[in-house]
Amino acid sequence: MANRKKGILAEFQEFISRGNVMDLAVGVIIGGAFTAIVNSLVTNVISPLISFITGGSTEVPGMAVSLGGNTVDFGAFLGAVINFLITAAAVFAIVKSLNALNEMKEKAAQKVGLVKDEAKEEPPAPRLCPYCRQEIPEDATRCPYCTSKLDGYKNDQDTRHLC
Repeated sequence: MANRKKGILAEFQEFISRGNVMDLAVGVIIGGAFTAIVNSLVTNVISPLISFITGGSTEVPGMAVSLGGNTVDFGAFLGAVINFLITAAAVFAIVKSLNALNEMKEKAAQKVGLVKDEAKEEPPAPRLCPYCRQEIPEDATRCPYCTSKLDGYKNDQDTRHLC
């Protein structure tokens, strides 16, 4: 039993020490901080501006229905949908601006010569048999389709080998 516990503890330690678990933990922490920034932007900047423009809050009042002592508040739901759309638009704007900033930074680094342009290598054109026009491997000396002799073919013996 002690050996099994030690094995589980060792497995757990190995699991935790993997790079992807640490990356996930950092991502969650950064995501939490980013959530606070986005919530502050929406709550403190965008929602007051919308309230000023519309003359009220972002919630939709007067859409509640009472059913057997329970209240179904469609207005609160619509307000939550509106807040979600505002938050999604804010996140989109932030990500879009960060991507544009990174692109400008990369272009500036390339212009200065700090980063070299990646040579985009195109894959070589497929080799075609000059007789039957079928695609053949680069190292082939005979066409597997029409059995024509290709560049590099040499027959050391006059006898034919049947495969």
